[in-house]
Amino acid sequence: MRKWLVTLALAVLAPAVPVFAADAATPRLESNAVLVVDQQEGIPLYGKNSNAIMPIASITKLMTAVVVLDANQPLEEELAVTYDDLDFVKGTRSRLGVGTLLTRGEMLKLALMASENRAASALGRHYPGGLPAFVAAMNRKARDLGMTNTHFVDSTGLNPENVSTAADLVKLVEAGYRHRVIREFTTSDSHYVSVEDGARNRILAFNNSNGLVRQGNWEIGLSKTGYISEAGRCLVMQALIGDKPVIIVLLDSWGKLSRMADANRIKQWLEVQMGVRETIQVASVRPTAHGVRVSRVIRSRHDSRRIRTRRM
Repeated sequence: MRKWLVTLALAVLAPAVPVFAADAATPRLESNAVLVVDQQEGIPLYGKNSNAIMPIASITKLMTAVVVLDANQPLEEELAVTYDDLDFVKGTRSRLGVGTLLTRGEMLKLALMASENRAASALGRHYPGGLPAFVAAMNRKARDLGMTNTHFVDSTGLNPENVSTAADLVKLVEAGYRHRVIREFTTSDSHYVSVEDGARNRILAFNNSNGLVRQGNWEIGLSKTGYISEAGRCLVMQALIGDKPVIIVLLDSWGKLSRMADANRIKQWLEVQMGVRETIQVASVRPTAHGVRVSRVIRSRHDSRRIRTRRM
């Protein structure tokens, strides 16, 4: 573990460039900060502004989960949503009304899978010493992991003062991946909970906030999304691409779907470098008012479908 962190720390100090062949086309990504790391070796494969400190939104909930699980708090214990869990920072809404009772395990799953803010708030409040002690534990854990450019102020990520870097978040993903519960909860497609609604119970359905989990063409081992206006769209994942386990961090992507598109571009790019996917032809080259537009077609060696890549 220490060797892996040292390798990563030394690598992110170097210029953020891909480690593959110099003539290989690199992906053009919309996210403002990016880091892709070979999980086994701790070697960055691609980087962009990986040491820039910025808000991380609900990626914060991944640290929330690590602290809860490290404390060995019983997952079967029931927790209540209270007035203190309402969001007065961003004004977000929730289907978990005041008085809702769910087990800690269910709260944890909703916070990770569906990015449920009241669930994450309740997890922090039900820590020994309350939310202040919980946030202190989050920051201690960050220091223990060597996340030197990270700071937390709440358990939800709604406050833009929850900040980190892509390089630091690789370490958090690695720590989260060691917990079976986090791997399982973050990669579930959906979850149903039963809540009291007057004299009857109501079933609520929650879906994974990362659409890539439900697509079926990814082997994702851990996933967490995040969004507030100050942070843009964020995504962290552990995934198996080809035969290589990688960690992907995408921060401050402003298009609604651009973080998912960036992840797919990274996947296709890595598959080309690994020989799993190959560029087979240039479909067209034509001039435009803004230069030359090139459309390329690529095909996976294990998939006969054609996938059209970006235009340059």
